[in-house]
Amino acid sequence: MMHNLLQGKRGIIFGALDENSIAWKTAERVHQEGGTFVLTNAPAAMRLGNIAALASKTGATVIPADATSVEDLEKLIDQATEILGGKIDFVLHSIGMSVNVRKGNHYTNQNYDFTEKGWNVSAVSFHKLMQVLYKKDAMNAWGSIVALSYMAAQRVFPDYNDMADNKAFLESIARSFGYFFGRDKKVRVNTISQSPTATRAGQGVKGFKGFIAFADKMAPLGNASALDCANYTVAMFSDLTRMVTLQNLLHDGGFSNMGVSQEIMEMFE
Repeated sequence: MMHNLLQGKRGIIFGALDENSIAWKTAERVHQEGGTFVLTNAPAAMRLGNIAALASKTGATVIPADATSVEDLEKLIDQATEILGGKIDFVLHSIGMSVNVRKGNHYTNQNYDFTEKGWNVSAVSFHKLMQVLYKKDAMNAWGSIVALSYMAAQRVFPDYNDMADNKAFLESIARSFGYFFGRDKKVRVNTISQSPTATRAGQGVKGFKGFIAFADKMAPLGNASALDCANYTVAMFSDLTRMVTLQNLLHDGGFSNMGVSQEIMEMFE
């Protein structure tokens, strides 16, 4: 069934890896709502996933790009505007990576080369992307830029490791750059703080199964799925939310406002 919430809108989606990823679900939903887009990911990540299948399903072009390389981003934006036939209306930044997590380094025992690589991929890439879009004047007025975050940017989740710092950095960049993008270009910039979600990136975090189960018992509505997040992202890309900017939007079934739930209490009584 085709809808038209994003009819005539053009965009770029970063980070679609496989069927479980939020970017993948978002691409499918944007396509259903009439939007057109290019897909992009780092060349190394593309070999892990099945992005070609998503591209063929949604009629999208895949452009490999390293989001930490300004040169790659410049080429990406130039090619995307050419392929899509005009300026960009929406962008999803769904990229996060911690080498310390991958290598099993505890938060108190980081390899700082790994730390820098992690914040470059997870946070600074968002600044680089927006700076390229801003300088090239590549976004249409009332366009929407969204990055995916997580509650650990504000609260302690011990095993989320340095990704917590990366997400805090990401959210700050969204606010700071969002001010200039809003003032100068009428483009809105927001982050969505999603429930823990069983994506490839999420499952790399130690104790992740327990993490998901705990959040599900804590949130009155339970955990938001990747598809729920895709739907929310589509709403943020649409004209229905054109006055929403500089926000970290909590999309977590109510988890973030809970102290403790009856279900969790019962486990200890």
